[in-house]
Amino acid sequence: MKTAHRFASADAAACPELPAESVELVVTSPPYPMIEMWDESFAEQDRAVRPALDDGRGWDAFEAMHRVLDRVWIQVERALVPGGIACINIGDATRTLREVFVLYPNHSRVLSSLGRLGFNPLPAILWRKQTNAPNKFMGSGMYPPGAYVTLEHELVLIVRKGGKRVFSTEKERARRRESAFFWEERNAWFSDVWFDLKGAGQELLDPSARSRSGAYPFELAYRLISMFSVKGDTVLDPFLGTGTTMAAAMVAARSSIGLEIDARLESAALSRAEGIVEAANRRIEDRLEAHLSFMEKRSRTSGGGGYRNERYGFPVVTRQERELLLNRLTAVRRVGERRFEAEHADEPQAEFCLSGEKASSPCEPWGQPLPPPAAGRASRP
Repeated sequence: MKTAHRFASADAAACPELPAESVELVVTSPPYPMIEMWDESFAEQDRAVRPALDDGRGWDAFEAMHRVLDRVWIQVERALVPGGIACINIGDATRTLREVFVLYPNHSRVLSSLGRLGFNPLPAILWRKQTNAPNKFMGSGMYPPGAYVTLEHELVLIVRKGGKRVFSTEKERARRRESAFFWEERNAWFSDVWFDLKGAGQELLDPSARSRSGAYPFELAYRLISMFSVKGDTVLDPFLGTGTTMAAAMVAARSSIGLEIDARLESAALSRAEGIVEAANRRIEDRLEAHLSFMEKRSRTSGGGGYRNERYGFPVVTRQERELLLNRLTAVRRVGERRFEAEHADEPQAEFCLSGEKASSPCEPWGQPLPPPAAGRASRP
């Protein structure tokens, strides 16, 4: 199995390389309006931003910055296939201008723009960011009413273009079945509050790019891609930054397109793609090891799983996990100036087919066969 990945140093608001209805998923984190580190980037794209900030007109600056993002959301809507999903990581902003402290609700402004374009909102994810700050309150300390609630979360807005995506051929349906996630992953990933993600801390090759990168964690992008796309789909990130979404797509066996207006981030994104193989396979192995550990514990408390995965041979909880396969990343090759081809193994890893033992190719049965499920048994426990 092969996937294609391409990067363009381009403004996503006007990118001729992006055909209509060409991607199945968008995963991105745009610059956050009214966060000071992105003032100049927004000011370069809308002349109203800098005068508004200089005059202390925060709401005018806020609106001008969002006009820049609005142009990108138009292209996102055009690029998505019917039934395609967009996941947008956005944080609100707090800022003091002319000694007036204000919360600027970026998430609601983005959601309003997406709604005007016809997107249908789905339940969002609240990412509760970890912090070790001992004095994390804002405002006047212990005196009411001048202290403010701390802002320690961001949101992942999830919207869909039209109704549910249709998988019309048997090949498409088979690809969807192989792209399943484990039952226990579903329970954790599809919660509307995520506590267990840490902020991104990768090294950037260009020191001048560090202060301009708002990179989110690899795991955030990887989860969203695994949750809302199937193998072979194309994932678009119109604010690619240091390449997190492209790397996550490679690990998940999806193709990707990344656009980034700041050319100084290009070297970081491209080098990250070239060095992803080892880290990719560690993440896949972590998922398999976590599942085996979960099933071992479950077997001691509630009888284990009622079904068996057909590729690995190990037990799973639901019928929908029987064809699940995590494709190892075997190679990433540069095939153009900003293009890569990734190759993925079509067979399961032998070491995960038996309980810690090597198995013959492709996989031997894992333990003794399970009894067939009772007649009429649902796929969910």
